[in-house]
Formats: sequence, structure tokens, C-alpha cells
Amino acid sequence: LLFLVQVHGQGGVKFQNWAKTYGSSPELYFQPTSVEEIREILDMARQRDKRVKVVGGGHSPSDIACTDDFMIQMGKMNRVLKVDKEKQQVTVEGGIFLSDLNVELSKHGLALANLGAVSEVAAAGVIGTGTHNTGIKHGILPTQVVALTLLTASGEILECSESINADIFQAARLHLGCLGVVLTVTFQCVPQFHLHEVAFPSTLTEVLDHLEDHLKRSQYFRFLWFPHSEKVSVIYQDPTNKAGPTGLHARKGEGPPASSSASWLWDYAVGYYLLEFLLWISTFVPSLVCWINRFFFWLLFSSRVENIAISYKIFNYECRFKQHVQDWAIPIEKTKEALLELKAALENNPKMVAHYPVEVRFARGDEIWLSPCFQRDSCYMNIIMYRPYGKNVPRLNYWLTYEGIMKKHGGRPHWAKAHSCTRKDFEKMYPAFPKFCSVREKLDPTGMFLNAYLEKVFY
Repeated sequence: LLFLVQVHGQGGVKFQNWAKTYGSSPELYFQPTSVEEIREILDMARQRDKRVKVVGGGHSPSDIACTDDFMIQMGKMNRVLKVDKEKQQVTVEGGIFLSDLNVELSKHGLALANLGAVSEVAAAGVIGTGTHNTGIKHGILPTQVVALTLLTASGEILECSESINADIFQAARLHLGCLGVVLTVTFQCVPQFHLHEVAFPSTLTEVLDHLEDHLKRSQYFRFLWFPHSEKVSVIYQDPTNKAGPTGLHARKGEGPPASSSASWLWDYAVGYYLLEFLLWISTFVPSLVCWINRFFFWLLFSSRVENIAISYKIFNYECRFKQHVQDWAIPIEKTKEALLELKAALENNPKMVAHYPVEVRFARGDEIWLSPCFQRDSCYMNIIMYRPYGKNVPRLNYWLTYEGIMKKHGGRPHWAKAHSCTRKDFEKMYPAFPKFCSVREKLDPTGMFLNAYLEKVFY
């Protein structure tokens, strides 16, 4: 049989995720440019009895994308295929980075209603792991998907939407990379908009006692809690008709924020290096962490800061530090109880330290089978430990304490992040887990798209 295309895989490529916390050495690494090439890679994998892992931006802070067999990097399949102005929908290839899509959409006067913090991530990967942001009227990012096409292990292409292959659609909107190769994604967009962001200091008691008010007051409300203290930075983001000053992409978030162009040098340069240095010192003197958290709150978060920019520039911010993260979703009504428990656990164990911030976000319930927000409005509680100069900071106690609290309150872990759950846990957490498993087994009976991470999930 003559092959029309001959695909070449590279050997000796070392894959590492963005935080350099996980990596693998695939036997062959492919960067296909067409569906035919991907089909051929799958054929080759079948003949040689190899597994296949598809990867986009490689941002997930876990080993969900790692493999020692074949790796397909989708970066060359990154086109915008269709913009439907009437329906305000866009169809893109699975490998397009959201950072490119945002710019393309704005040329057409469109935008995605909600985005995560990072845009160097591929469309198919964002939905694969259930990326989210915040806003109780907004679901996780996969809720914006209205259709997709999937290339299965057998080489068949399936069109999926609410009306065609509806079951596969509900599974594939959060697919974990185990159903096939997502070739195209169709997103529901909204007209382009600007966001007005206000960040102001508060206390944990105030925010937790008036959570309902905050959720009503701002469309994209989140808050950052500084462990070992009562201190909180509240962040409101809301659509506005005013266009902001250009060049002011100041942003609060993970790692030091910027509050205005004048303080750029201080916040980005001095603040960043100072924080990394102090965190490094604290690996020898852990009790310093509570002072570091308070000092940086005073330095960077204790005054009110405002900013206006086009939506995606406000949603996105720099995750400047290599870091370990955990992020679980719990029922929204458990927010106060769970946070106060985490605070008490830190107070009762002086040896256990926690870096700032604990980022608390909210999302609307949905019907996506493996969504952490399946059938319930949720609170996501993101904890973080930085790795100053690449050094690992002891985090096991903090990690296990946090997981224990999240589990106790009916939590479900973010699929992209590291967690210690197994199939038994997921069967309890997800009413639709058996449904997902049966779709997966039908589409990939030999487990071509599995890896070590996914085996823990399904076996």
C-alpha cells in the first residue's frame, strides 16, 4: 500500500510541562500539519502497539500529557477555520493558542465571554482539562463549546454537538485527552468588550460573611487570601463602556502584580526578585513565610488599584514563578467552612507553611460529565507553593491537609493539576463517571490514548 503522506517523528525530544515539575521522553515526537498525517501516526501506533498522547501548550501542572511512546504536538494545526458573525461563533483547529484566537476574534469584534489566567494554551487542551476562571454567571471554559470534531483511535471522524452524537459531545467537552484527537472546536462568543478591574484590600471575615453580596456586586468576582493572616485582596472585574489607557496592562494575580506603569520597575523587577530571594531564604527558616505574606500584602495589595482594558488583557496575567498548585472545586455553600478550616489547620501547625495567595474563584454549575462543577455552582480554591530558583519547598503536609478538607466537603480536583485521587474517588465524586467510561471504552477499546496519569483515573 502506498502512503500518500510520509510522517516523520523525531526521537530524543524531552517533553517538560511549563512549570518543569513533570516531564517524559517520548520515543517519537510528531508535529502534524494535517488530519491525514494524524491518521497515519495513529495507524503506525496501532501497528507497533504504541500509545499516543496529544499535547498543546504543555501548561498543565501534572503528568496528564506525559508519555514514553508517541507524542503529537498540535501547534501546527492552529488555524481559524470559520467566523460566523450572525451566530457569534468561531470554529478553530484544536492546536490554536487562545492568545492567537483572542487577537483574531477582536478583529471581528468578538471575544470569549470568559478566559483563564494563561493564554499560551491550545483550544483542545483548555477544554480537555476543564480550564476555568471566575464568575457565578459563567461556567468553566468548556461550557462555551457548541461543537467539536474528534478523530478516534480507529481513524473515524465524529462530528459532535448537542444534536449530533450528544453523548460523545458531553464526554468530549472535558475529554482528558483520552477519547481521541480533537481536530476542531466551535466556541460560542460574545461581542467584544472592555473590563473595568478594581482590586481593594479587605479581611477574610468580611469577605466570607458577605460572600453573597460580593457575588452579586461583580460579574467576575474573585479574592486572594494571604495565609497566616486575615488579609484579603478582593478583585472585581466588570464590563464597561469606557476604553482604558493603552499600555496599562497592570494585573494582580499569581506572583507580584503591577499597579501602574510608574511602579512597574518596583513591582516587576524589584518585587519579583525580592520575593523569589525571600522565599528561597524561607526554605531554611520556614517561619519567615508568614512575614513574607504580610509584607507583600502591605507592599503590593494594601491600596485600591483600578484598571481598564480589553477583556482578554484583564483576564490574562503572568504566572511568573515556577510553582506547584492544587485547585479543587467544592459546592459553593461550603466556601466559608472550608476556608476557615484551612486557616485553622495552618494556625494549629506552626511547622506547616503556605505561600500567598490562596486564590478563591466561583463558577456556575453545568451538565458536562466530568466537570468539577457538574450539577452544582462551585467555589474553586487554588493553593500554591512556589519553587524559588527551581528549589522544591516542602509541601506534603499542606497538600494533604488541603486535600483532606476538600474531600470532606465534597470537593472535586481540577483535572490539569496534581492530585492523589483514583478511580474509587471519581466514582463517588462524579454521578456520570460510568457514562464517561463507557464512551471512552467504545471509542478507544485498546487504550491507545491512555498514560500513567489516566490509568489512575480509570483503573
